[in-house]
Amino acid sequence: MKKLFLLDGMALIYRAHFALSKTPRFTSGGINTSAVMGFTNTLLEVIRKEKPTHMAVVFDTEAPTERHIDFAAYKAHRESMPEDLSAALPYIFKVILGFNIPVITSDGYEADDIIGTLAKKAEIQGYQVYCMTPDKDFGQLVSENIFIYKPARMGNEMEILGVKEILEKWEIERVEQVIDILGLWGDAVDGIPGIPGIGEKTAKALIKQYGSVEEIISHSHELKGKQRENVEQFAEQGMMSKKLATINLNVPVELDEEGLAMGPPSKDLLEPLFAELEFRTLGRRVFGDDFSITETRAVSIQTDLFGQPVADGRTTMAVEVQDIYEPPAAADAKNIHNVTHEYHLADNPEKRKTLIETLAKQKNFCFDTETTGTDANDCELVGLSFAVKAGEAWYVPVPADQEITRGIVNEFKPVLEDAAIGKTGQNLKFDILMLKWYGVEVKGELFDTMMAHYVIDPDTRHGMDVLSENYLNYKPVSITELIGAKGKNQGSMRDVEIEKIKEYAAEDADITLQLKTIFEPKLKEVESEKLIHEIENPLIYVLADMEYEGVLIDHETLKEFSKELETDIAKFEKIIFEKAGVRFNIASPKQLGEVLFEKLMLDPKAKKTKTGQYQTGEDVLMGLAAKSDIVRDILDFRQLQKLKSTYVDALPTMVNRKTGRVHTSYNQAVAATGRLSSNNPNLQNIPIRTERGREVRKAFIPRDSGHTIVSADYSQIELRIIAEISKDANMMEAFVQNLDIHTATAANVYGISLEEVTSTQRRNAKAVNFGIIYGQSAFGLSQSLGIPRKEAAEIIDNYFAQYPGIKNYMADTMNFARENGYVCTLMGRRRYLRDINSANATVRGFAERNAINAPIQGSAADMIKIAMINIHREFKARNLDARMTMQVHDELVFDVPHHEVEIVKPIIMENMKNAIKTTVPIMVEIGTGVNWLEAH
Repeated sequence: MKKLFLLDGMALIYRAHFALSKTPRFTSGGINTSAVMGFTNTLLEVIRKEKPTHMAVVFDTEAPTERHIDFAAYKAHRESMPEDLSAALPYIFKVILGFNIPVITSDGYEADDIIGTLAKKAEIQGYQVYCMTPDKDFGQLVSENIFIYKPARMGNEMEILGVKEILEKWEIERVEQVIDILGLWGDAVDGIPGIPGIGEKTAKALIKQYGSVEEIISHSHELKGKQRENVEQFAEQGMMSKKLATINLNVPVELDEEGLAMGPPSKDLLEPLFAELEFRTLGRRVFGDDFSITETRAVSIQTDLFGQPVADGRTTMAVEVQDIYEPPAAADAKNIHNVTHEYHLADNPEKRKTLIETLAKQKNFCFDTETTGTDANDCELVGLSFAVKAGEAWYVPVPADQEITRGIVNEFKPVLEDAAIGKTGQNLKFDILMLKWYGVEVKGELFDTMMAHYVIDPDTRHGMDVLSENYLNYKPVSITELIGAKGKNQGSMRDVEIEKIKEYAAEDADITLQLKTIFEPKLKEVESEKLIHEIENPLIYVLADMEYEGVLIDHETLKEFSKELETDIAKFEKIIFEKAGVRFNIASPKQLGEVLFEKLMLDPKAKKTKTGQYQTGEDVLMGLAAKSDIVRDILDFRQLQKLKSTYVDALPTMVNRKTGRVHTSYNQAVAATGRLSSNNPNLQNIPIRTERGREVRKAFIPRDSGHTIVSADYSQIELRIIAEISKDANMMEAFVQNLDIHTATAANVYGISLEEVTSTQRRNAKAVNFGIIYGQSAFGLSQSLGIPRKEAAEIIDNYFAQYPGIKNYMADTMNFARENGYVCTLMGRRRYLRDINSANATVRGFAERNAINAPIQGSAADMIKIAMINIHREFKARNLDARMTMQVHDELVFDVPHHEVEIVKPIIMENMKNAIKTTVPIMVEIGTGVNWLEAH
């Protein structure tokens, strides 16, 4: 079968860029590669899954088309292209060129027209044609052999739409009627006006009744009121809109079957391009595990993306291939084989003694651990590596016999526990935690290269291999070279021959030490020395102790809770079966879809997946919940099932076999705001909004009957911080007077006394208090509160009138961000906002919301981190047995002996309240209990 894929280039590129707008990908040089990566992934996925025989990518040119000439407003008000996307376009064209896929344009015609013309020509030649686009206009093209191919996105599967799907989607009898609906409805994005007062629903109804725009106009006397008036007054506009929406099938472009035929990608072109863009994973996916970004170098490119089209309508890239890339010079590809180094094996007592004497003389040394796994609480040590100067390092192997290993580690205890010697490492928390299991308490000022880079550039990746390649132009030995790829067949470091592991492990310490010398001046440049030395690095010790400690889980509570949930789930199941009138597998999307959309007919326009199943995701069901109580029951059923499987039944499986406790892992270098996250289990996601969800906390208990759980929680910390940062007199006064801030806000906004505030007014004020710091608009507030937009706008206007300091803070912060490209927390943590001056309003708006929110969220993150460091330090100084076990959002949880409860409460309170000196009083609520739920 001949399969031709015609890609709507710019639509797919925009889609790829915005799909990653919240978590953009940057190179070490600051290039935003989101669009290139997204587009390349889409291309690879289609080639792999669909195996097209022929392909082309189609673009508009800047030349005006007949539509622009006929109607000046056509596409006249489109937002500017985001600057990062504009900068990415040359790279995307190079990707297309590298895959040997032709780019097709034709002056005076849009991509839609070219795709439509080629699709119809290819159909005649026996092709199955797939128009790959998210654009709804293409519905008019589908036929028996022409389809719309919508790529997968946001977890949803890709969709293939044929005649049947288009007729159902648009509620029409013929696919050409898509044009009529667009003519009536218009398209605000493209500047197609349509006929005023006619939206999608009305357009479909009118076309169902009359068949076309022309027939509606000729029967306008049958319409009523304003609708008749609009159709008659704007008839000419409606016809023009239909013409604008019609895809031209007569573009002067030929179907060059040979030129469109798929061939293999060009390694010579793509390898250096992927290297320049730092596409490590994509490079290995296309070229295998040997791909390295340091061993291939791309040089500058001069290209005219839209040169003169050749006779067949295909553009040349106006670039000669040999001018794009040049092979790398041998010296550029730095690795262990071509860089001079001295890596020593310290494998006997004498060599270890000499090494220890060397380490003892240092002010700072770098160290790393090699282990049998990646869970420091459940693996064994294989060896230690050390470095004190660039190019030289030592590896100390240890045997499988744990007693002998303890003895060897013990030899290094004096230098590792010497507080006067600083310690450098990459992801030091792991190494510190690992050594705790061998009786070593690492001490001394820390310098973690992962954390240093996180502070310097929080939005990119911080792994050692990535940092080495980006900052040292050096490709370290890959772990997969030693033990194989991840998976069940991956080997163990214990089995690697000593010479190989020595080179690998010593290199880790050497490279990490070299990275330190790179990052130290960079920290100074971004004024983050205090942040790294007083918060992030000291916190590593705290988190290592917390992870080592873990928390006890009450298995019986979970077992009983699981039974209760099972009973509740069965009840919901019974109710759902009764309402549906049939028994079915509720967990089966296929069966659920058939019941909801075929038997119960809840939505005649229900969407289907590629395999023909109805979509039954949470977003779909949430949209139907207001219409049907069976859908609400299904959502409740799912929520209970998720609670049971994700937490209640899963927590016991996470218990450590050595300790009998659950040891969550804290991620310090993930969230750009500075917030901690956690996994295995993810404590931040334990449900707290529902009564059933909160009950999971019951299972977190003290270590024994002699201990109790103490929970300390910041009260409304983000609002207190915004009051502190903005210095707004009214908000500060409310906190100083210890008033309920939402009641005080309601009184100010509505101009009434505190006593007169109703629960609805307080609820509205609460929504504004929290919404403002997330950049909520009047529309957003009206949606969340279910009130008219005008009322929401009045509330916001009154809010700013009463809290002018907050309005000034927002304006000043925005101006600072526009001038400097970043904002800061109270402790100087930076959040970089590269899109703050974008001409594209959508992109700029996202950056503006981050500009307002990042100093607040980031300051709250800094505050709790400082509190954790100081509490931990004081517990140790007083030699207390109390232990900090969890950090969740704005809450700290402790496991405390009964006799220490009254001692630790004031320590916790004072250190949390005074972590950062503020004028606004910081409030902390402390509770105790036999489990976390009771304490909280």
